[in-house]
Amino acid sequence: MKNIKVCFVVLMAIILGYGCSSAPQKPKLITVEIKDMKFVPDTVTVNKGDTIMWINKDMVAHDVTEETSGAWRSGKLESGASWKLAVQDEANYLCSIHTVMKGKIELE
Repeated sequence: MKNIKVCFVVLMAIILGYGCSSAPQKPKLITVEIKDMKFVPDTVTVNKGDTIMWINKDMVAHDVTEETSGAWRSGKLESGASWKLAVQDEANYLCSIHTVMKGKIELE
């Protein structure tokens, strides 16, 4: 009987531990500021499904454009404007207006 109780406790611990570790994470909102002709921070590490919001806090217009193929682009963001992207893949991006401005999205 004692062995059955021990096995039951171990089995329940495994089941509960598995249930906790596989619980889906709630998507997060990550903010990247555009200021002083830079993306701040210039590299963000996120989970697939998280959303990144770029806010232009600079005095001039910028955009956010996927660097390799232009798969996504914000359009022109005037000072004070923002744009959001739900992340699906890693990417390098830039401001196509000021191509020295670059950033990176990494997945955990």
